[in-house]
Amino acid sequence: MKIAVTGSTGLIGAALTRSLRADGHEVLRLIRRGAQAPDEVEWDPARQYVDAAGLAGCEAVVHLAGAGVAAHRWTAAYKKEIRDSRVLGTAALAEALALLDTPPRVLVSGSAIGYYGDTGGRPVDESAPPGDGFLASVCVEWEEAAAPAEEAGIRTVFARTGLVVAREGGAWAKLFPLFRAGLGGRLGSGRQYWSFIALHDEVAALRFLVDTEGVSGPVNLTAPQPVTNREVTEAMSRALHRPALLPVPAAAMRLAVGEAAGDALASTRVLPARLLSAGFRFAFPTVEGAIGAAT
Repeated sequence: MKIAVTGSTGLIGAALTRSLRADGHEVLRLIRRGAQAPDEVEWDPARQYVDAAGLAGCEAVVHLAGAGVAAHRWTAAYKKEIRDSRVLGTAALAEALALLDTPPRVLVSGSAIGYYGDTGGRPVDESAPPGDGFLASVCVEWEEAAAPAEEAGIRTVFARTGLVVAREGGAWAKLFPLFRAGLGGRLGSGRQYWSFIALHDEVAALRFLVDTEGVSGPVNLTAPQPVTNREVTEAMSRALHRPALLPVPAAAMRLAVGEAAGDALASTRVLPARLLSAGFRFAFPTVEGAIGAAT
């Protein structure tokens, strides 16, 4: 199968590209500089430009590009970059795909569980409405931007991804060195729910969504057993054989990283109802298993 991937240098995109190629699929990588290799297609999300001709013949597109939510302090300028990198890029890609003589049969477009906002201890699935706050508003716009693809008859799936457990990148990558150094601890009260997914399962789920006809719309990519931050702390401590005695007060987090601290302190208890009902099976359904797979 010929599959185009955006965000192919990121944590998830790189792992997905390796997995697809290992199984013999042809992967085209959308890149922001001029294409220099046969597997590259140029695009520029900021200018809403896509070399649509380079996508001819693709049967599927997996769209994962977007500025890192935790990469910088949330200044007004960086919040705009977070939004624009997702909304403008998705709109440009969806419009380009819709205009192809033979559009791909499926677009798996990235989204995030930030869509639900802070749910406290209340579990939510894909039927829940959007929450409040910056990330929730970004996710709503992000998904709406794919409308041209949907209207063109392309099966469109919104992969609402949780916290990916991996050493190589993402939010969890910041935890591993802290816990290895004996500096780990709960964040704030520790009672907030973290809806996680092992990197292995994230890649497997994306491939499942590409292959599974009949699945469209929002799909939560989170393990079936969300846990609290306190439980994450205990699991990391056990896995790495280090004490976790240094809790980080909420006020200190807000002082250190500003508004972005709200993402770590928020409680989002998300269940993958549609993924499970479609027949997906998690290799690492527990946080202990996910951490073990990453160590």
